[in-house]
Amino acid sequence: MNTLDFTLARDGHGRLNLTLADGTVHEGVVPVRAFPISAPDGGLSLVSAEGHELQWIDRVADLPGHARDLIQAELAIREFTPMIRRITEVSTFSTPSTWTVETDRGPTQLILKSEDDIRRLGQGRLLISTAQGLQFGIAQTAELDKHSRKLLERFL
Repeated sequence: MNTLDFTLARDGHGRLNLTLADGTVHEGVVPVRAFPISAPDGGLSLVSAEGHELQWIDRVADLPGHARDLIQAELAIREFTPMIRRITEVSTFSTPSTWTVETDRGPTQLILKSEDDIRRLGQGRLLISTAQGLQFGIAQTAELDKHSRKLLERFL
């Protein structure tokens, strides 16, 4: 994308607003990566509050500074993924199950609804979706302590 045919700005409520070349303003747009896991630096869409794609962006890195900074800030909030360093306890080996974990953001509990909410990303990486709508990551299952691996294996 050589020149921008849109502008981005935050409104008084902190929402991201998109103004298209024809002057149409869309409030509360959300950046959504096309392939957040396999190609996080690839394309993304700016999506309306109603879920409609408004603008395609080939690469965020190619945007001018202000637009790039706004999108990266929105993505950082949207893609907040604490990394699990240790699993200290699970309430039960069937689901739903409450896990007590230590993350890079501190200790917390999460509720695993189903074993299907643990996604293997390859090379020992896992992404765990919780009943609360959050996602937690495990960078390398092999780097977890023996107790954590033993608990995790019961769900894989």
